[in-house]
Amino acid sequence: MNQRVPKCSCENCQLKTLFFSHVSPDELFDICDIKEERTYRKGDRITSEGEPIHEFLYMKEGLVKLSKSTNEGKEQIISFSKPFDFVSLLSVFSSKTYIYSVTAVEDSVVCILDLSVVKNKAQQNAMFTMDLMTRISSATDKIVIENLEIRRKQLKGRVAHVLLYFSNYIYEKDEFELPVSRREIAEYIGMTTENVIRTLSEFRKDKIIKIFGKDILIADKSRLENISEFG
Repeated sequence: MNQRVPKCSCENCQLKTLFFSHVSPDELFDICDIKEERTYRKGDRITSEGEPIHEFLYMKEGLVKLSKSTNEGKEQIISFSKPFDFVSLLSVFSSKTYIYSVTAVEDSVVCILDLSVVKNKAQQNAMFTMDLMTRISSATDKIVIENLEIRRKQLKGRVAHVLLYFSNYIYEKDEFELPVSRREIAEYIGMTTENVIRTLSEFRKDKIIKIFGKDILIADKSRLENISEFG
């Protein structure tokens, strides 16, 4: 009897380890067979605010930003998502259309399932549904807490917070290529681009960070953490 071979490596697949731990092996193989992967270049729009939701998305590689248009027509960055975050969670069951846009800020690979497949599994499997609800709650909590943390800070504290966010959460190292522009940082923290540029220059002058083009090196992390907390 021939052994069935999946199209994805299910032993290491995040669909199994992060999401489908309550799905049977046969069901997991079926999901692997229908899973699609799409590659996006930096700056590509993955989903657009107002588009109908037909697919369930999660990130395999890269980094994306979630953003929403304001009443003035400007972009407000809500959050950033790294690999294995489920970027469609915030809208997938609450709306027929996306309430925000998702854009690649690094070259990214997104895995896609037809939304009807996920909804059918949720209807048939209570533990699967609980896992899904946990993911939705965690994603929502992360965004709420992160935004409240930023809003309680002054300008320098907000810029320091963003640098530490990329260092500690996204890249897990003190030297990294800043994936977003000064304008995008300003959109995320609710400040002007000019204020962000000036603050980064002050951090560099004070030898808290070093800037090499797009690369950032956090040279004095304890001072940056102190500014983030009290600045």
